[in-house]
Amino acid sequence: MMTPQTTVTILKAGSAIVVGFGILTAFAAFPPTAEPTRLLADMIFWPPDGAETGAASETRLFSAITGGVLVGWGVLLWLLVTRVFPRDPETARFMILASVGTWFVVDGLGSFAAGAPINVVLNTGFLALFVLPLIRPVATADG
Repeated sequence: MMTPQTTVTILKAGSAIVVGFGILTAFAAFPPTAEPTRLLADMIFWPPDGAETGAASETRLFSAITGGVLVGWGVLLWLLVTRVFPRDPETARFMILASVGTWFVVDGLGSFAAGAPINVVLNTGFLALFVLPLIRPVATADG
């Protein structure tokens, strides 16, 4: 079983990754900063062929919206880890697992529907960042 400190460290790293990915996604709304996201989309829609441009105005709009939602979600996860978890680890555990589980199912179904099942594989690694430290009830300092 992980110590509470190790659990917090891993969960904070996962939260920071969500924020970072949100910023990267939001930057895709601006053509000069869209290349990293375009390359990622090209890899997800295997084989890489350069067909994914991300240039359509609706794609750029949804990049901005999605990026903002991801940054907000990452901040919320960070606050749950740093503010709620120390006082009530089981409530924080439940909220984080419910949140990432819901994201995983919806994102996975959408990825399959969009013809991008590779994204589900990538998401599984990300899901593990949150699920593995929380799969079991959190150890507390008093036992």
